[in-house]
Amino acid sequence: MEKNTIVTLNQFIADQQNQFPFVKGSLSRIFRDIQLAAKMINRDVRKAGLIDILGNFGETNIQGEEQKKLDVISNDVFKRLMDMSGDCICVVSEEDDDIHWCPNGADAKYILAIDPLDGSSNIDVNASIGSIFSIYKRLSPDKPVDNEDIMQAGVNQVAAGYVIYGTATMFVYTTGSGVNGFTLDDSIMEFCLSHPEIKTPQNGSIFSVNEGNLNEFHPGVIEYVNWCKGNNKEEKRPYSARYIGSLIADFHRNLLKGGIYLYPATAKAPNGKLRLLYECNPMAFLVEQAGGKATTGSQRIMEIQPENLHQRTPLIIGSTEMVNQVERLLSNVAEQ
Repeated sequence: MEKNTIVTLNQFIADQQNQFPFVKGSLSRIFRDIQLAAKMINRDVRKAGLIDILGNFGETNIQGEEQKKLDVISNDVFKRLMDMSGDCICVVSEEDDDIHWCPNGADAKYILAIDPLDGSSNIDVNASIGSIFSIYKRLSPDKPVDNEDIMQAGVNQVAAGYVIYGTATMFVYTTGSGVNGFTLDDSIMEFCLSHPEIKTPQNGSIFSVNEGNLNEFHPGVIEYVNWCKGNNKEEKRPYSARYIGSLIADFHRNLLKGGIYLYPATAKAPNGKLRLLYECNPMAFLVEQAGGKATTGSQRIMEIQPENLHQRTPLIIGSTEMVNQVERLLSNVAEQ
């Protein structure tokens, strides 16, 4: 690519179609619709302080969490666009109890899993939030879609990505051939390639964890957090603690700069808190494609076989050497 050449997301996907035939057709149209959803949600996020779309909607989602108005709006945007296109047979969302069947998608090949607005607890304080998506291909076109098609392990993802609504709006995605990032140019309302071939550093100096729960963590995680805060000039410690409480914001920073994000199991939440289908699998796919690693502490995230739509799992994700160190500590404590 020549210097100063502008490459839009649509152009980039068109080029990928020539290199990777599986990107053609309905999958590329799904990306088109996700782009449009992102632009519509970005518009509403930017206007959130001016119009009545802040605050609680008055209902709770399947997780027992109170839904914010923007959560509901974002969820509806994704489902409405998929309903119109007919390129997805169904949508599963963190915000919905059950599967949403797309009325025009009976013969479609793909299943879309979404967290329509990650980090919604930060909406009212103007912190970064985002949308996360994951795409699976139905296992057999010759039979009706059933739980086996939807409950696929992360290794079967054909694409995943996120849109972060921050100081700039970025679209980051993978189809299994690397990770690329696109920044929204508001003047032309197009996502333009800004971060080609993202590679996360193998090591880093940032750790992201909610230390308020430290005493409930596994002893190996506690040992690692304390190690990060210890003084060692040769190892450039203490590391920098960065935690905003929005997975997408913490993950994005660590992906680019090198670091580790930990949301481990606790005494109160032994299965973790983050959702396998909507948050952990897509982020794991992205980080692995960028050269990083994602684990529960003992198992690769993308090898977990889902058992229900809203399954939770511990998540340790980021630079490979940092994740490996946590796994070693967890293993050592278990053997003692």
